[in-house]
Amino acid sequence: MFFRHVFALLTLAAAGQVAAETTAHATPGDAKAGEAKAAACAACHSADGNSTLAMYPKIAGQNESYIARQLAQFKSGKRNNPIMAPFVAELSPQDMADIGAFFATKAATPNQADEAYVARAQQLYRAGDAKLGVPACMACHGPDGRGMAGSAYPQLAGQWADYVQAKFGEWRAGTTWGDDEHARIMPEIARRLSDQDIAALASYAQGLHTAAAAD
Repeated sequence: MFFRHVFALLTLAAAGQVAAETTAHATPGDAKAGEAKAAACAACHSADGNSTLAMYPKIAGQNESYIARQLAQFKSGKRNNPIMAPFVAELSPQDMADIGAFFATKAATPNQADEAYVARAQQLYRAGDAKLGVPACMACHGPDGRGMAGSAYPQLAGQWADYVQAKFGEWRAGTTWGDDEHARIMPEIARRLSDQDIAALASYAQGLHTAAAAD
């Protein structure tokens, strides 16, 4: 039942009928304005969004709408994070869009996937596992891991494997955030995957490459 439900949602999303609520702002984000506004982000995420510590996610190349939406959810408390809370407290919706636009111009630096995991991870990522009731990851996150900007599904390509595994652990434990569609789908998927499958997918995501970002 869950498997059919997820695929129904994905079909609608692909048709453009399922679009998550986006952060309202008067104009699209301005990457140039966002560069100055993103200065504080460098402490954890690095100046170009490629964090050097796996405990902090890479946000380079993440789509603008996803970043803006997450910043809004940190500010509203829908996504609870004591580190992020003070950084977003004074941001306006336009500030969030500008910051998102700036990091969207960057490219996530890919790392290596563990070859021992690739076969299983590629199966799960590209085709899913019907026996487990797990849909293909690329249905939401794209064949190259770039995500779906209009449907609240984030970029995974190049993300630290440790960070991805940590998120799976939180979803398994029932720790979710906000009201994005993936935040409702992922806990059930995480519970259906084995520890080894999660490690495989995390490693695979870390090794995914995306197209070079625009200058």
